[in-house]
Amino acid sequence: MKFQLKNSIAILAIAFIFNSCNNDDAPAAVIDEKGNLKVEFDNVYGSADLAFATNYTNSNGEVIKVSKAKYIVSNIVLTKTDNSTYTIPKSESYFIVDEATATSRILNLPNIPAGDYKSIKFGIGVDQTQWALGATGQGNFLTQAQTAGMMWSWSAGYKFVAFEGTFTSPTVTTATDYKVHTGQTGTDYNYTEVTLNFPNNALVRSSITPQVHIMADLQHIIDGTNKISLTTQPTIMGGSKLALVTANLSNMFEVHHVHND
Repeated sequence: MKFQLKNSIAILAIAFIFNSCNNDDAPAAVIDEKGNLKVEFDNVYGSADLAFATNYTNSNGEVIKVSKAKYIVSNIVLTKTDNSTYTIPKSESYFIVDEATATSRILNLPNIPAGDYKSIKFGIGVDQTQWALGATGQGNFLTQAQTAGMMWSWSAGYKFVAFEGTFTSPTVTTATDYKVHTGQTGTDYNYTEVTLNFPNNALVRSSITPQVHIMADLQHIIDGTNKISLTTQPTIMGGSKLALVTANLSNMFEVHHVHND
């Protein structure tokens, strides 16, 4: 009997130690508790970290160099594990991610209701409803976009993506400029939304600021599901190809990991 009791105590002790070592849960969220969340956009090209003035070869056999890579991220919505959502207020939900400015690649989202979040949704560009408010309805973001060169003009609207550089190809042997800009063209608005699941939950607490690390593969802009030939058309700012570029953006992003520390 004593032997069985000792064995039972030993088994319970081992189970306690095992569970303690594997318990990664944060303290339960408190009602009305708020915290912060960081979202990092890490630009890459294929399997390589994106770097300016570096050769990348696309599936069309074109060798490109990137000199500008900017895009607007907007309308962020976070979804909890219970499927409830939190929408970042519109006045705080427009950002310009610029490869040339490291600080722009980390979005700091304050006052997030505490909880366990499993996914994120965001737009690429400025939604048509916001643009329809007119120049006076854009708040500080209009000035920010103008300063960053992410406007054609107010009447023409925002540039949602600005991807520029030079390229050569088997038939274009001298380095030639290319420009790919998305945005409103005629009746096509070309705003798109992206939804990404997290590989592990983002645990927002007053004491925990998770960081969501998103890989943005810029190869997809012209070399995704739709293959865009710069040799045929090095400047893309409108026309039917712009819709193909916009469609490519939905596969450009992937959550690599989530830090909860």
